[in-house]
Amino acid sequence: MPPLGLLLAAAGVLLGHEWAVAQASRRVADVPYVAASAPDFDSERHRLDIYQPTAPASQPRPVVLFIHGGSWNSGSKNDILYKAIGRRLAKNGFVGVVISYRLAPRVLVPQQADDCARALAWTVAHIAEYGGNPGRLVLMGHSAGGGLAALLATGSDTLLARHGLPAHAAHAVLLDDPAGLDMLDYLTKMEYPNDAQYLVPFSKDPAVWRQASALYHLRAGAPPMSLYIGGETYPSIKSSSEKFRQRLVQLGQPPKYVVLPGKKHVGMVTQLFWPDNELYAELKRLAQ
Repeated sequence: MPPLGLLLAAAGVLLGHEWAVAQASRRVADVPYVAASAPDFDSERHRLDIYQPTAPASQPRPVVLFIHGGSWNSGSKNDILYKAIGRRLAKNGFVGVVISYRLAPRVLVPQQADDCARALAWTVAHIAEYGGNPGRLVLMGHSAGGGLAALLATGSDTLLARHGLPAHAAHAVLLDDPAGLDMLDYLTKMEYPNDAQYLVPFSKDPAVWRQASALYHLRAGAPPMSLYIGGETYPSIKSSSEKFRQRLVQLGQPPKYVVLPGKKHVGMVTQLFWPDNELYAELKRLAQ
């Protein structure tokens, strides 16, 4: 075990680094994106945080809407890591929007996707009030959040139109080790230990599995996409992401597809703690 003094010194460096990052942003917390009068309004989950750069800007800034992961049954915009990501988005010059959404078992994945679509609709309508440009909005999600972002990007039939959004409500999309791109295949095979747990957020109905799988909603004209996959992530994420890539190629829209050697699934999101991570550079490219 390292000496106590070394541990304290390391902790001091990290705290100083985080303080410096925090100074580059301001957070507007707990903004409701669903009307309180809505019959399904959830006062805890139907909220988002906005992270604005403190530096002055001569024009509206690009926007990143980030959707957290957590196996569709956990996670919140209030988690320490997601707050850190919001601050780093602002440090990189974006107006960051980090959302929460309802979780299983209370709702199924299609309802979670609907929550995310409502958060997107709110952002498109209001982000200019916070210095953001809704015409340069990049969707981003990790794990389950990546699968939800993919559903928004593909439109999932009437998902976007239901909330008055065009098919290109997002300027571009970055999927970070996305889970759930093809749950119809995954839950039909049930070939991994503990797969039955996913019957809670996806139900036992194959029609829902298909509805909640972005692969089956891909159409020509989707926004530009980038997929970043961990070299040591779960086999199901590798295989479904490759099928997603192949389908986009068939549609004449090959995505940027990057496999990061040695990265495991969790490491694909914790790497975003570092403000100079390559995914932030990719977000800047996509936002152009």
